[in-house]
Amino acid sequence: MLIEIMRIQKSYATITIASIVIAIFTMLQLRTDPTTKTHSEQVLSDKDSFAFVRSMDGTQVDGQLQQASTDILIVDAGLRHMFDYYLAATGEKTLPEIRAEIEKELSKKLGPKAAAQAKDLLSRYLDYKLALAEIEKNPQLVNPTNAGYDSNKMTSAIKARLAGMQTLRQRYFNQNENTAFFGFDDAYDTDAITRLEIAQDKNLNNVQKQQKLQALDAAMPAALRAEKEAPYQIIRMEENVAKMRAQGASDDDIYRMRAAATTPEAAARLADLDREDTDWKNRIATYQAERNKIISNGKNDTEQMTALQQIRNQLFDTNEQKRLGAYE
Repeated sequence: MLIEIMRIQKSYATITIASIVIAIFTMLQLRTDPTTKTHSEQVLSDKDSFAFVRSMDGTQVDGQLQQASTDILIVDAGLRHMFDYYLAATGEKTLPEIRAEIEKELSKKLGPKAAAQAKDLLSRYLDYKLALAEIEKNPQLVNPTNAGYDSNKMTSAIKARLAGMQTLRQRYFNQNENTAFFGFDDAYDTDAITRLEIAQDKNLNNVQKQQKLQALDAAMPAALRAEKEAPYQIIRMEENVAKMRAQGASDDDIYRMRAAATTPEAAARLADLDREDTDWKNRIATYQAERNKIISNGKNDTEQMTALQQIRNQLFDTNEQKRLGAYE
């Protein structure tokens, strides 16, 4: 989505409003707030946690549980992220099992009073999520692109979805809880929608649109600016990686550059992705070479298909084989 916004800022004439709407709606659906708050109060770490379900192997619990020294819960987005982390196990565990696991973690890592507050918030959060699921059965809210290619209708649908969520929250959370849980998200989403409306405004020329976008940039809170700029930083870093590789840099050189730009943990994950990408490309090259041999050896279609499937089974698992069509 951020790339689409960057394109809006550079040239309104080269991008369709429909594509902007779809990109922004995708962001509204999938974006999560990665920011965490800094407090002088006690911060409880989740580093020693273990996987709740198989799909969470190798992951750590999102967010942090925080309490004041007086055993009072600190309500912030980190607590909500912790709830969402476990709720991602839906399908592998039942909702009662997930709730029990969250409550166990709350009891283990918070004092009695703070844990009781957190469990009350969890109960209301689960009720809110269930109610939201019912509201979003409205197809216009689930997918605003159902409004067709009328950009104004799609924008209205996006705004209606956000407004519906905000109204629903008032039934389950007080103003302080709402701000702590969803304040950053709402600021991010509102900024994105405002930019979309500027792009759609036929009463503004390109220069005026650019001026309005610049005014939004100038008024943007620091945390929101950092979130929006993060993808550009990754793009620039990976451009540097490509240049370094072209100049003969080693994997260790790449790791040290990435670690300096991000964190050692992030650099290690990116190195793992590099290795996976290299392995994939090598297997694809082997498959294509073997495929060419099989096709050119004069066997009938049945024999060729059998031989090709044997090669696929040797080189790729079932899910990977679904991607092979792009390389044939």
